[in-house]
Amino acid sequence: MSTSPYSIFETWSRASVRALEGAVAVNRTALSAFSSNGDRTDDRIEPAVDLPEWKIESDVSDELSVGDTLRFTKMISEADVDRFATASGDTNPLHLDEEVADESRFEGRIVHGVLAAGLISAALARLPGHVVYLSQDLEFRAPVRLGDRVTAEIEIAEALGGGRYRLRTTVSKGEELVIDGEAVVLVDD
Repeated sequence: MSTSPYSIFETWSRASVRALEGAVAVNRTALSAFSSNGDRTDDRIEPAVDLPEWKIESDVSDELSVGDTLRFTKMISEADVDRFATASGDTNPLHLDEEVADESRFEGRIVHGVLAAGLISAALARLPGHVVYLSQDLEFRAPVRLGDRVTAEIEIAEALGGGRYRLRTTVSKGEELVIDGEAVVLVDD
């Protein structure tokens, strides 16, 4: 079966327009992220301050014990995804381009997996003392979408000695587990 030069040109033209529109969208996102104030001080928050839209639940006392849990909940917005793309350089169209993402297996934009997993770090920041990540294993089980309210939960699974702890780490949206993992942290007084 012969393909006409016109239909080949039409296909090439549509693909080129899509690629160009995606590049323009990414550049607009980066430009808007950097154009507000140069040093981005308008978005800065103070250390050890929680925003009203965040929810923290904890049964952790000053003395960490096996079984202690802490949950950090937040809605991941489009602005969060755009800022993460700018900060990390991860401009994958699955996260930034609605048209491309609509045609993917996810049928729409999804949050960067590492951004969703970053909520585990937010939970760790609420433990008593100074927490230092030593390792983190993650298994991504389901996508997180823009606008999803997700909860990171950490549970102290084992005290390893020397201020080190092995933790069970999860991220869920509602009842659905989206990230499962394990971390080892060092906690200094």
